[in-house]
Amino acid sequence: MSKTRFLTLLIFMLFSFSCPAVLAGVPIYADQVLVVKSERKMYLIRGGVVFKEYDIMLGLNPLGHKQQKGDNRTPEGHYVLNGRNPQSRYHRSIHISYPSETDRKRARERGVDPGRYIAIHGLPEKSEEEAWHFIERDWTNGCIAVTNPAIEEIWELVPDGTPIEIRP
Repeated sequence: MSKTRFLTLLIFMLFSFSCPAVLAGVPIYADQVLVVKSERKMYLIRGGVVFKEYDIMLGLNPLGHKQQKGDNRTPEGHYVLNGRNPQSRYHRSIHISYPSETDRKRARERGVDPGRYIAIHGLPEKSEEEAWHFIERDWTNGCIAVTNPAIEEIWELVPDGTPIEIRP
């Protein structure tokens, strides 16, 4: 490898690691979001390549797919990020299109309410001293929680209409 090519590659790599959501001064927007519940991770993806990764917190009952309102499970499957609430009781929220028609049908067959308003959101609007209680443990009613700095970044990098896959 030539010295020029090596230096160009090195500069590109350093720039990529210091500003992973910007390439040549142009922001990179996700075209897919992947959540892997068992890893407690969320990945922002563009063109099949992960460019951001976040630690997440889930519902109080994180194993399995959400079945009904109040089960404290986070849904699994393919959905769309389809709305935003900057005035959420948590620090910002991005709505997930749960329940799907399949989720509603399964709930009807069981005679239960599938629940609604599942979102990606930040921490409760509390003081910094109280916020530590919510970090690194599952505590939501089925939503996907991230830190407040993370939701600020996700808010900017993920447009409405982006597909989200939630895996076990």
